[in-house]
Amino acid sequence: MARIGGTWDSDVFGNADAKPAASRVRLSREQTAERRRELGEFIRSRRERTTPDMVGLPTSARRRTPGLRREEVSLLAGIGATWYTWLEQGRQINVSAQVLLSVVRVLGLDDVERAHVFHLADLPDPEHVVSEPKISPATQLLIDQLSPFPAAIIGPRWQILGSNAAYLGLIGDYRELPECAQNTVWIYFCDPGWRTLAADWAGTAKQFVAKLRGAVAADPGDPGWGPMIDLLMNASPEFREFWARQEVAGLDGAVKCLYHSAVGELDIEVVHLMTGDQRARITVYTPQNEVTRRRLELLAEVTPRKMPGPALTREVDHPAEAESAAGREVAAKA
Repeated sequence: MARIGGTWDSDVFGNADAKPAASRVRLSREQTAERRRELGEFIRSRRERTTPDMVGLPTSARRRTPGLRREEVSLLAGIGATWYTWLEQGRQINVSAQVLLSVVRVLGLDDVERAHVFHLADLPDPEHVVSEPKISPATQLLIDQLSPFPAAIIGPRWQILGSNAAYLGLIGDYRELPECAQNTVWIYFCDPGWRTLAADWAGTAKQFVAKLRGAVAADPGDPGWGPMIDLLMNASPEFREFWARQEVAGLDGAVKCLYHSAVGELDIEVVHLMTGDQRARITVYTPQNEVTRRRLELLAEVTPRKMPGPALTREVDHPAEAESAAGREVAAKA
């Protein structure tokens, strides 16, 4: 991994493997056909395990078909029997999200099965609700055991969901901030302490916003992006300037040099580990040399500094230009 000369490349930026929707690899004709076949086989398997009494239909001892008949599914879903048959057969037909949703409801698929169906169809779920990731006691115990290395759990919108004592000693007590500001993006742009921690704050901030734009494009269905970016637009002139440049970049970690007021210079590499649901990650700051290792051991004993919260009533310099601009942009991509 190439060293970023003394700069702060951000704390944690969502999913490093995420790509903007526009950059997704287009499936070949053969891959598309295979997806259709898999979708048909999966739906057929779920039809065969769905019994008539599960959907309110009368049962009969003379039924030969395991589960529901195709005609029964099509009737309950309000779609043509021939079209539904072609869907199970993996034929080349146009499948809309709303029609697929009707089939999903009839078959009583759970959240994981439902997501699998829409993934195979390469369609967005029209009723998808983004749930906030939850941090289990076991995950919190894991990052506590990573001490003396600073470690945190970061959510899909780069919010800080949990951390260990060394992380608090490194960046400050984010827990006292309003929930909307417990976020690596807000802290980077709006906390004065980070401007002394980072060597080339302005240069790295440009990369930060480009990566943020890429993360937003990769997850346009998350309604939380708009309010978060609107908050930043109101709070930071630099953020407004960089956001308006329309630059986009991929997400990655980096080797960094930080300057901590209590323990001194830190040469670290940030390592990202995805959690089981792939919506949050564990970020660990690992030392690049023995001097840094010894200094990291001191962080857990540092009293976390207080961090200023956002001025939620502050007006932007150009309201007509900036008011909810990010929110509208995110909504338009959804």
